[in-house]
Amino acid sequence: MNPTTYLPPRKKHIIITGHYGSGKTHIAVNLALFLKKTGAAVTLIDLDTVNPYFRAADSQSLLQKNGVRCILPQYANTNVDLPSLPAEIHSVFSRNTGSESPDEYAIFDVGGDNGAVALGAYSARLKNEGYEMLYVVNRHRPLTAEPAEAVEILREIEGWSRLSHTAIVNNSNLGDLTTPELIADSLPYAKAVCNLSGLPLAFTASMTESDPPSLPKDVPLFPLRKVTKRIF
Repeated sequence: MNPTTYLPPRKKHIIITGHYGSGKTHIAVNLALFLKKTGAAVTLIDLDTVNPYFRAADSQSLLQKNGVRCILPQYANTNVDLPSLPAEIHSVFSRNTGSESPDEYAIFDVGGDNGAVALGAYSARLKNEGYEMLYVVNRHRPLTAEPAEAVEILREIEGWSRLSHTAIVNNSNLGDLTTPELIADSLPYAKAVCNLSGLPLAFTASMTESDPPSLPKDVPLFPLRKVTKRIF
């Protein structure tokens, strides 16, 4: 494994955003499973208020089997396409603020612009209690192939949510065609996104079945399990 691995975040609330197809839901589900293994209590909140191809609700059974609590839109995994979020989301907030060593986490999987707008409803509580907001980028997806394009979408999400990102996640992959070399070759792109946004790189995700990519020691690596559904 890479000499530097991703460490658990310091804030209770973790927000995962990104453009459509960036793999943010895959990151959110894997992060929930990873944090649960540390012994923490973990809740995953699906803020996808539409029915896209991939959503955290699709992994509900796996998450619950591993002890992760799920809060899903009321009509998730149905044929009803209504933007309805449960009041249960308010249960992840507490009166405590600024905990640097939380024993519980709430992960928000934010789906597109609709999800970012929905997230804005909780912006005051999130700012009060502290949060980390990770922006997932994938250089192999339309509209984010150039670093400047990725940063433009990042700023749009910040405007809709009324929150600021804290770090970048490099999830540049081609699904089953991903190789260690492809992941290593994506680092200049990820660093360019970091430079343009002024944000640090939280980690580079690896979804290869072979040996992990050879990355610089200062680039944290986060191995991913293939947990999202296939559409073909």
